[in-house]
Amino acid sequence: MADFAIKALTVETFGDFAALVERNKGMFASCWCTHFHPDCAEKAQSAEGNRALKERLVADGIAHAALVYDGDRAVAWAEYGSPEELPNIQHRKEYVATAERLPDYRVTCILVERSFRGQGLAAIALRGAVELIAQAGGGRVEGYPHDTGGVRKKNSSFLYNGTRAMYEREGFTYDRPKGLGNCVMVREVAPSTRG
Repeated sequence: MADFAIKALTVETFGDFAALVERNKGMFASCWCTHFHPDCAEKAQSAEGNRALKERLVADGIAHAALVYDGDRAVAWAEYGSPEELPNIQHRKEYVATAERLPDYRVTCILVERSFRGQGLAAIALRGAVELIAQAGGGRVEGYPHDTGGVRKKNSSFLYNGTRAMYEREGFTYDRPKGLGNCVMVREVAPSTRG
């Protein structure tokens, strides 16, 4: 297996992120990974508008992701952020009704470039997001993966946030169901001691 590096999504790495998204046709409906951010006038107008929105959110420090690099090319990412930064989760009404407390961070989207799938990069991206959260002070982290019962029932293109089994391997525990095919997974992340 090749060595993959993790970098945070920043103004400096936005071009690498943009190249990855463009190679993947803007993601689902050209959303540019803006779907989970708060609604605003720019969102969902066009691929160009979503790209500009994402770039502005990154510049403002309110859009986060762990980018997975193969050499100098970003090939995967895991989007994460606070509930305020990423409020538009799927099955939100049910989620709020069953939540005992909100997390400090949530992981909302994981993408692996098609030609790199099957190499464990979704787990590497999730691990990278957890490491970046630890560097930011840690806290309660939630993810909302597909609960496939350990059997791949969906094309990997539609597993936008990985699987329950992957989250369990990365130290998350099952909390509750969310919608028909997803669940809430939780992990307490300690602050990083790395300087």
